[in-house]
Amino acid sequence: MYGESSATLARRPKPSTVAPQDVVFTFSYLSWGAAARRGWFGTEDRFARSLVEHEGVDRVLICDRVRSLPLKMLRDRFAKDSERFPTDERRQLLTPVRARRGDPTSLRGVARGFATYGRTMERGAKKMGLDNPVVITTHPLVAAFADLAWARSVTYYALDDWSVHPAYRRWWPAYHEAYRRIRRNGNKVAAVSGALLERLSPTGVGLVVPNGLEPLEWSGEREPVGSGAEGDQPLLIYVGTLDDRLDVPWLLDTARAMPSARIALVGPVVDSAHMTPLRSEPNIEFLAPLPRASLAELVRGADVGLVPHRRTSLTEKMSPLKLYEYLAGGLPVAATDLAPMRGVDSRVLLVKEGGDFASAAQAALALGRAEEGERRAFVQANSWRSRHDELLQLAFS
Repeated sequence: MYGESSATLARRPKPSTVAPQDVVFTFSYLSWGAAARRGWFGTEDRFARSLVEHEGVDRVLICDRVRSLPLKMLRDRFAKDSERFPTDERRQLLTPVRARRGDPTSLRGVARGFATYGRTMERGAKKMGLDNPVVITTHPLVAAFADLAWARSVTYYALDDWSVHPAYRRWWPAYHEAYRRIRRNGNKVAAVSGALLERLSPTGVGLVVPNGLEPLEWSGEREPVGSGAEGDQPLLIYVGTLDDRLDVPWLLDTARAMPSARIALVGPVVDSAHMTPLRSEPNIEFLAPLPRASLAELVRGADVGLVPHRRTSLTEKMSPLKLYEYLAGGLPVAATDLAPMRGVDSRVLLVKEGGDFASAAQAALALGRAEEGERRAFVQANSWRSRHDELLQLAFS
């Protein structure tokens, strides 16, 4: 049956009855325009867009990451209308700029740069006339190093363990120091998984807020793509970045154990060498990233969702958005047995390290799709709106 982890329930705050409050929000490594260009699919994208229309928020200042002035001017020149921020008296966008393009990597440079960023945020908040605002940030270096004494409280919304993320290796020492400062400062922390919250070990209030779903994306009738239930070629899908988090031997075993099935890997290829062994399998295909509507249609029409992640320091703490989207589409799922995968739904078949992933994929196909009532109930119970309500209750408390 559908459910959620006991860690989430244990840390859920009581419903809030406070009046709407002012909020300052900062992205991690994104801007409002970048979130629009990638289709508002990410965790912080969804939250930023929710803030500008949430009735629990009075006025909101959204803060882009700092960009070089030439790059900002170039982006602004070619920006589409859909990328522009809906500015009015209660919603404004702060777009800090600097001369240099890259972020400093030394602790001294990080501390100096983010202290300046915090003062820029303060000026923007004062210019808007925000009243004792709370700060919510998805960037650990903002939470730790920015000068935020002017804010009523600071909540760090943790999406990944940046201190082990290979793409940000140059900043690992800064992230380690940031986590220490977040604990020292007693900042509130909302994390997408219990494992990530445990890694951060906040001394302030902690809350598990997994990823969620937009119900409108998962409404409507299903258009079969694989039609495995009809005895034709079933479709198994993996949606996400194609890199070394994928367990290639597991995917090869699955393709060979299910030669009549199509296995579609959908997303950008970031580590081509890692993916090379899969390209020679006749029933494995690579698909480019899809727009949100097309992706939802593909998921709704498939037969099994796959999450064959290798167990790493990064994957152990993720809240895989794809897991919720597979279930929103009614798919049974074969997945690596990682803590964030547990307790989400009984239709998720977990495979321990060294286990038989191919057998789990076959069992998932035999399990079949969820009943429509169950599917819709799962979508409503795990909506982004419910996640954002919990996060705002934490920040406002």
